[in-house]
Amino acid sequence: MAREVIRIGVQVKTSDPVETVTDLLAVGLFADGPDPELIRELDKRLGGAIGRVRKLGDFTGKTGTTALLYGSGTGPRRILLVGLGERKKANVETVRTAVTTASSKAVEVKARTAAIAIHYDFPFVREVHAGQIAQMLTEAAYFGAYRWDEYLSKDDNGRPDKITVTILTPGLKARAYGQGVEIGTILGEAQNYARTIMNRPANEVSPEALAGEARKLARQYRNLSCTVLDDKQLAAKKFGGILAVGQGASHRPRLIVLRYRPRKTGAPTVGLVGKAITFDSGGISIKPSEGMQDMKFDKSGGVAVLATMRAIASLKPDVNVVGIIPSAENMPGGGSYRPGDIVTTYSGKTVEIQNTDAEGRMLLCDAIHYATTLGCQAIVDAATLTGACVVALGEWTAGVMGSNEGLVSQLRAAATTTGEKIWELPCGEEYLELMKSKIADLKNTGGRWGGACSAAAFLREFAGKTPWAHLDIAGVGCVDGGKKYSSPGSIGFGVRLLSRFVCDYQPVKAENS
Repeated sequence: MAREVIRIGVQVKTSDPVETVTDLLAVGLFADGPDPELIRELDKRLGGAIGRVRKLGDFTGKTGTTALLYGSGTGPRRILLVGLGERKKANVETVRTAVTTASSKAVEVKARTAAIAIHYDFPFVREVHAGQIAQMLTEAAYFGAYRWDEYLSKDDNGRPDKITVTILTPGLKARAYGQGVEIGTILGEAQNYARTIMNRPANEVSPEALAGEARKLARQYRNLSCTVLDDKQLAAKKFGGILAVGQGASHRPRLIVLRYRPRKTGAPTVGLVGKAITFDSGGISIKPSEGMQDMKFDKSGGVAVLATMRAIASLKPDVNVVGIIPSAENMPGGGSYRPGDIVTTYSGKTVEIQNTDAEGRMLLCDAIHYATTLGCQAIVDAATLTGACVVALGEWTAGVMGSNEGLVSQLRAAATTTGEKIWELPCGEEYLELMKSKIADLKNTGGRWGGACSAAAFLREFAGKTPWAHLDIAGVGCVDGGKKYSSPGSIGFGVRLLSRFVCDYQPVKAENS
């Protein structure tokens, strides 16, 4: 690889923003209402420059807009004005978006240091615990400053190798802010780690290479262990779904199992399952060529689980966690599985293959059933599973479906905390009817309508009585980040959500037991 992804560091400092020496100071302005004291002080220091740029209409305070001004003498060298929109609509997520924008802009102007004061002096921030605010600011700084440019030549744009972001805080809150930054750093680094692996192409990330990443994590963290089943072991144990999907590729499939064990004995056990198709051509039911380059993102669910296990190893919650990542390439070839084949899955259930591009559920059904055999008391899977979910919810929201309302509610609560949007969809018996075959127990497609719901209903059959939930992250997992976010490529959706879910997990009772 040509270069290392930019290194990001976040720290807390008790300092007057106006006097802070930094390459860039980011402050937030509303589109309406009186300016806070900090803005008035900065405007005075800049000789009225803020007032002038607003009077000219070059900066209105609209959400997502920025204006760059230049300091003189001591203090910040650049001042970045970041719009916060209308005051009455502002909330904590407004600040998250603004900090993401600011840290991205800092990298764009090649700043080596940046100071964040966007959260200063605004009432709605005071309603949230200082540690939570600092965690959110840190996560946003990591997200915005990230750039995936490993394959560009080193002298491409002159960006610094590292940026240090300082969160400015009043002295009374410094300790709480420091604790929040520590947690935010763990999650921010894990999410960007996921983004890097998700972004890498299939010639770099194969099932074998992904297994290598998992083993590397297990060596780095004493509370993680890793087991990898290769294709021969999968065959011996009769993982028919995983083997069928991967049998046409030169890179053979793997089943990756990472285990986190807390110090606390008797803790509940949660299973996280992630689909990791390192490249999805569609197999014999081959996809159109347009957009096929993005099928490297079909590993996003599995990589999200991998990165979540990394975060959990540092956060150390009192929950046993089993991360299960079935990985394969879905390729056409002389050995590929075919429409019309009948596959016997790990559970013993048979599946009629109607479309080889409905491959994700074939991996997941084996992995979900495997999780039930490992003593998982709740199972959550994440997968870029269906285009139907993108049609239903677009590129802004993931679908969540499940067999247990308590489990789904915990995922919704975690998503609200992390700002990763999910929306519940049904997966009841009426959708399972669409997945029944006349010549096998099930079929792997259910027709045109309700595709996300029928796919979830299929997966539900393999969880048995174990509480189970499914995150369909197709729309949010593989969009062109350049449209909405700081850097083109993956956004690492689900890493913070799953980490929060595990840390807050409360045991649920099987509703159908």
